[in-house]
Amino acid sequence: MHDPSRPIVIDAVLLGQARPYTRPGSVSAIDKRATTAVVRIETLGLVGDEQGDPTVHGGPDKAIHHYPFDHYLGWREDVGDLERLSAPGAFGENLSSRGLTEDEVCLGDSFRIGTALVEVSQGRQPCWKLNDRFAIADMARRVQATGRTGWYYRVLEPGAVRAGDTMTLQARPFAQWPVRRLSALLFNRQLDPAQLRPALELPLVPSWRKLLETRLRMSQAEDWGKRIDGPERH
Repeated sequence: MHDPSRPIVIDAVLLGQARPYTRPGSVSAIDKRATTAVVRIETLGLVGDEQGDPTVHGGPDKAIHHYPFDHYLGWREDVGDLERLSAPGAFGENLSSRGLTEDEVCLGDSFRIGTALVEVSQGRQPCWKLNDRFAIADMARRVQATGRTGWYYRVLEPGAVRAGDTMTLQARPFAQWPVRRLSALLFNRQLDPAQLRPALELPLVPSWRKLLETRLRMSQAEDWGKRIDGPERH
């Protein structure tokens, strides 16, 4: 378990450019590359980073994606010692570190990262682009099932970061809600009102709030097919 008082080192800062992707009409910036430069952090994320589909990626509540390098060993054990898993960036992350995972990071945590102040806004809901990136048809489902999703930040105070900077916890208002617990409600298709109602007391992003409210009202889970399997190939 991570000691919240101990700073975590940012091992890599990664940026990507939006380019045509694998399926007809698709665009993605998932192929992010590490930079040694000082990178400015603004409300919409890292300056110089792009999103391929702004309707589902990016925006103030998904400004920065953080993925633990701690998970890479587990992925190599699961899917093989792929070249893509030899360095940060395989999952399209902006920040990579070791020593902090979804079990320790909680919704609403605020961190000083470099000179910026950010807040954990939600976990990641993996999409089909991971399937194509790894050439593994169910990779997005595997990411979802394992809970190795990483998490997103919103930016509270702009600043700058570079590889080698530290991140330190500033506040933890919802210590009972690690990212893994909240994501499990979604990914395990939880319908029990006793489980869902406490989550609705949290400051959820609008899309997650709507999802949980719909489950309560309809007593059924949503269809993930479009997100996790993607459009058909032609």
